[in-house]
Formats: sequence, structure tokens, C-alpha cells
Amino acid sequence: MKENAETVSQEFFGIQNLSCYLDIKPKTIYSLVEENRIPHYRVGKLIRFKRSEIDEWMEGNKKDCVGPEKLAKKILGPVQRSKIDVDRVVRKAIDGARREGYTTSHGKTRPSQGPQEGGQ
Repeated sequence: MKENAETVSQEFFGIQNLSCYLDIKPKTIYSLVEENRIPHYRVGKLIRFKRSEIDEWMEGNKKDCVGPEKLAKKILGPVQRSKIDVDRVVRKAIDGARREGYTTSHGKTRPSQGPQEGGQ
């Protein structure tokens, strides 16, 4: 009978045992249970966790480490793909500025001829 109890105790954890197993505070585990973010079982007021499900859950929460080269490629990838023609952008900005400065509301764009003779 004792052999069965050990097998069961290794297969299922209570809050305290899971806390030790994951090295997480019991308060954090209670929060995860309340938010349904961790697989668990309720038996009356008791909360139990199946070891195999906890191991899978931990694997699902795994974050891969990213080296500086990979991170730089991720950040610069969109910039490198869009090959901006700087000369074209500058020309377009200059043309836009010229159009704003030389509209009909600002008067003629050609130099005016001096005063006409004859008093007109």
C-alpha cells in the first residue's frame, strides 16, 4: 500500500509540493489557478496538479534566447528589405516645397516687368 501512495504522490502535487517543484511561491500558484493559466484539478476545496501536465505547461511557457545577431536581423530586416532611394525622396521633398512656395495665391512666379510707360 505504501508503494501506491508514493506513486500517487509523485504523479500529483498539492500547492506546497508544486511550489517546491517549480520554485514558485504558493501565492503565485494560487493566482495562476484563479486565472485558469495552469492545468489543475479540484477535489472539493483541494487543488491538485498532475506532474506530466505541469511539465508540458512549463515547456509551453519556454522562451527561446535570441543572440545579438539574430535580434539585429529581426530589427533591421524591414529596413533592409525596403531599399529606399534617398535621391528620389529628397527630390520629391524639394518639388513639394517648391509647389507650396510658388502657388497662384502667392502671386506670379516670374519676375514682374517694371512700371509701364504712359501712366497706365
